[in-house]
Amino acid sequence: MELRHIRYFLEVAREGNFTRAAARIGIGQPPLSQQIRDLETEIGTQLFHRVPHGAELTEAGTAFRDIVQHFPELAERAIRAARRAGRGEIGSIRVGFTASAAFSPSVPRVFRDFRRSYPGIEMTLEENNSARLLNALMDEQLDAVFLRQGAANSDAIKLHRLKSEPMLIVLPAGHPAAQSETVALETLRDDALILTPRQVGPTHFDIVVAACRAAGFEPVMGQSAPQLGSVINFVAAELGFSLVPAAMAQLQVNGVVYRKVAGDVPMAHLALAYRSNDISTVLRNFVSRTLNAHRAEDQESDISN
Repeated sequence: MELRHIRYFLEVAREGNFTRAAARIGIGQPPLSQQIRDLETEIGTQLFHRVPHGAELTEAGTAFRDIVQHFPELAERAIRAARRAGRGEIGSIRVGFTASAAFSPSVPRVFRDFRRSYPGIEMTLEENNSARLLNALMDEQLDAVFLRQGAANSDAIKLHRLKSEPMLIVLPAGHPAAQSETVALETLRDDALILTPRQVGPTHFDIVVAACRAAGFEPVMGQSAPQLGSVINFVAAELGFSLVPAAMAQLQVNGVVYRKVAGDVPMAHLALAYRSNDISTVLRNFVSRTLNAHRAEDQESDISN
């Protein structure tokens, strides 16, 4: 039994006449009659009484109609759903991001634009540190993550660099160096350096420590902070200084100032990571939207500069 048999049957049932039903369907009356006979043979019972003025449903035909009358509509809905799914317009995606990535203007913009473009996609967001995000990505608990480039080092992970931004020095407001707009790192050699543990955010940790060593000193490691936001709060408590991506300057905390780095400025690189073997259309659309958004942002930045 094919869907066309159901359509033909329903059309004859509605019209009560083979000739009119054939005209509406767009085929000849003899082929339509043969299709109905084939259907009756397959079912094993007569569906229509052939009467002089047309055709009337038998009891079996009425019972059959009551069940199959919604089949064509359901088939159309199934086809539309399949096509939407094939285009990545329905489904779900789980996206993770680090605390510093959340402060990058492009990340919330990507979330907003994707939700507007694909309202049928259920998007779940999770903030966490780089190590936990990567574990969740590998365990297929997340589909894509925004993090600092360098955190992922595996052939199983595909990484796209999105944006580079300078690091800023975060100082207690009362620190003598806070009076300057630009601060040389070497002047902070005797101050404690506040960072998250390396196992939590290896890329950020390595960039900051490397910048201190490039400035000619081994940093004095101070209080370890559980997350980047805590780093800034610890600086406000005058426990030391730190370096953070420039976007973090949006986090205004009483008692801290953000200052530019004199000389060679360390850079933070934002990236989008996802599993190399993930072929989901929803993910492909998300990646494409993200890359296009960042290319557009770079063009706007070039024009403004």
